[in-house]
Amino acid sequence: MCGSNGMGGCCPPAQTFQERICGNFNNPGIGVIDQVVFNAPIGDYIEGTFEIFNSASSSGVVTGTVNTSVGPSVGVGPVPPGNTFASAVRNPTSFSLDIPAGSSGTYCITLYKRVLA
Repeated sequence: MCGSNGMGGCCPPAQTFQERICGNFNNPGIGVIDQVVFNAPIGDYIEGTFEIFNSASSSGVVTGTVNTSVGPSVGVGPVPPGNTFASAVRNPTSFSLDIPAGSSGTYCITLYKRVLA
């Protein structure tokens, strides 16, 4: 067992891994689409950066919501046409976009996971 019998250095340090997820969104229809683009079990990720780019040709303001396991949800945006907005969030569990009619763009998520060897 690590740390017992005076052997404090036998366990390797934890490793941090980075994952990146990117995608496109588009709502050519009528009304607002609420689209979930990321889901994870509680405790899978220690942090994440959630970014939305709303195309300059969009006709509406896009917003995002990140749910966490440690507190209230975190907003990403509002993102007017032709702009980008990002939020860093601890312990993310899901990310959804509210996409008004006539809007399109991209989202990128950078996630960090701590793994014990």
